[in-house]
Amino acid sequence: MTAAVERDGEGQRALIASDRAGARSAFAAAADLYRQSWEVAPASAYGRLVGMLKSSVLAGSGVTEARYVLGELDDADPESATASYARALAALILDDDEDARVWASRMGAGSDAFARAAEAIAALAERDGSRYAAALDAIVRDFEQRTDHLTGVAVADTALMLSELGARRGMAVAIESPVLPAIRER
Repeated sequence: MTAAVERDGEGQRALIASDRAGARSAFAAAADLYRQSWEVAPASAYGRLVGMLKSSVLAGSGVTEARYVLGELDDADPESATASYARALAALILDDDEDARVWASRMGAGSDAFARAAEAIAALAERDGSRYAAALDAIVRDFEQRTDHLTGVAVADTALMLSELGARRGMAVAIESPVLPAIRER
C-alpha cells in the first residue's frame, strides 16, 4: 500500500512537471501495486480498489481494472460507502450508467467528500454537463482547502480522475486550479 501511494505521488509530480508519459507510467505501476495490496489486505479494505481505479484511469486505461473490481465486490457490504464508490467508478468506466447512478447514490450517504464525488459520478452517468461541472468544481475547491494530501502532493486526484472520465464522454470541463494539473493535451 505504501509503495502504491508513493508511485501515485510520483505520477502527480510528473503531471505537475508536464511529463505525461512519466505520469502514466507511474500511475500504471501504482494501479498494479494497489491491486497487489488488495489481494493481501483484509476483505473490507475497499479503498485499495478505489486507488487502483483512480490510478488506472490516470494511466489512460481502467477497463480491465473495472471488471476486476466488480468481480471482487460481488459479496461486498452494500452499506459501505467505499465499496459503493469502487462499484460506481467501475460501472462508470464500463459505461454502465444505470449501475453507476445506483452505487453513487449509496456512496453519497458517506462523508461530504463521498457526497461530492457521488454527485460528479451521477452527473457523468446522466450526461448532465452543467451538474457535472458544478460537482467537479466543488471537489477541486475542497482540495484547495486541504493541508494534508495522502501522497504529500497538493493534487486533486479525485478531480483529475473524474476529469479524465468526463473527457472520455465528451464532457471536458476547464477548471483552473493549482491542485489540478493537466493530464492530457486538450
